[in-house]
Amino acid sequence: MSLEGKLALVTGASMPKGIGRFSALSLAKMGADVVVTGFHHMDGAQKLADEIKALGRKAMAVQMDASDYPSVQKAFAAIKAEMGPVSILINNAALMGHNISITKTTIEEWDYEVKLCLNSAFYCIKEAWEDMCANKWGRIVNMTSVAGVLGGTGQTSYGAAKAGLIALAKSAALEGARFNITANCVLIGISATDGYFNLPEPVREKVEKKTAVRRPATPQEIADAVAFAVSSDYMTGAVVNMMGGLDLFVF
Repeated sequence: MSLEGKLALVTGASMPKGIGRFSALSLAKMGADVVVTGFHHMDGAQKLADEIKALGRKAMAVQMDASDYPSVQKAFAAIKAEMGPVSILINNAALMGHNISITKTTIEEWDYEVKLCLNSAFYCIKEAWEDMCANKWGRIVNMTSVAGVLGGTGQTSYGAAKAGLIALAKSAALEGARFNITANCVLIGISATDGYFNLPEPVREKVEKKTAVRRPATPQEIADAVAFAVSSDYMTGAVVNMMGGLDLFVF
């Protein structure tokens, strides 16, 4: 499917081995112009925008605090003024900021992680929605996690937020169907991103053994699933499973 004439926004796309980066490049190769956002690592977002331009597509790097609605509003206004309305939205911004018990999780930690991982997707959908409806075409992909379907010790806020992304996509799919707007999720188990290699090697080995394929996904494999979700006119409200069998009964 050609995405010529479409503008994609990929949030949280500033890390060199991040899923956002590979997703943005994949969409550009399909013909889309692409806006990428970052917050703390704008040098990475700008470098990615330059890579996209080198592919012959229009690109823009925008600083945005995805957890803050006024920041999202400001970013969308700048994007629309320079690039036009967003028609493809990849809600990738996220952070697993802590890995501690319910007892030790503070209210502030809970609130921030839910805002960044879940509220951010709603903020972006809300800002893109009117134009998608007016143009009678839109594609939304929420990046969710194994923690959102299986839970995780020490991951109450992250898991709850990632679970919420699934329900959010399903609701958007129902509301958007008559406007030719699809909304889907890509469900990630483990992927060889920058953050993954910050984990101790024994932890990585343990979780890899729990997958059927005995390895993490490459960021490009996840990006391929994103491209698939965007390219389908019929699939909506779906959860594309990219967990490598992590949810199967593996000895």
